[in-house]
Amino acid sequence: MKIFIIEDEYAIRMELGQLLLKYGYECESSENFQNIGNEALNSGADLILLDINLPYQDGFQVCRDIRKQSNVPIIILSSRNTDFDELMGLNIGADDYISKPYNAQVLLARIQKILSRTYEVQSNAVLLHKGLTLNLLKATISYSGQEKELSKNELGILRILMVNKGNIIPRDAIIDELWQSEEFIDENTLNVNIVRLRKKLAEIGLPDYLITKRGMGYFV
Repeated sequence: MKIFIIEDEYAIRMELGQLLLKYGYECESSENFQNIGNEALNSGADLILLDINLPYQDGFQVCRDIRKQSNVPIIILSSRNTDFDELMGLNIGADDYISKPYNAQVLLARIQKILSRTYEVQSNAVLLHKGLTLNLLKATISYSGQEKELSKNELGILRILMVNKGNIIPRDAIIDELWQSEEFIDENTLNVNIVRLRKKLAEIGLPDYLITKRGMGYFV
């Protein structure tokens, strides 16, 4: 699991990083505080530790900006320990609020609890194959830090192929799975969705991910 640390004090940032590395977490941070929210999201972190007192904008605003784009877990870790600050943090989308100075073991326990709660629930909703991640809950594909949203049909096509990875899935089977009705579905409808899906895969760096087996179907 990767944790992104948003903390402007170098000594605290290093202390946190060493603690987390000791317990098996991958850590990342940045000093680009003008764009720190995007830095955290682009890192692909599984959880963000966020201080409130930051240059350029405070942690509350950073939290709001992240929440507009992602549901990645956020723990606010701050020396500001008033009830107002804690309520503010939780109300704008933080998953937890821990006051400094913190007990290292308590912090680790809180991190583990939130990661377990978040990712164990979602474990069956994420498919991985050849470096591509398909998130069934968010209807997104991601690869090498690039992400694209999928339509309902694009999601359905890719899900069938990834669940059956390595096996050729006939066009008729895909049509039956996506459009479960007795009415006739023009094959051009499938063609259009395949073309759009291929374009999105190419845009994130996987132009040859979806393979056509002429006269038989598709596979990944």
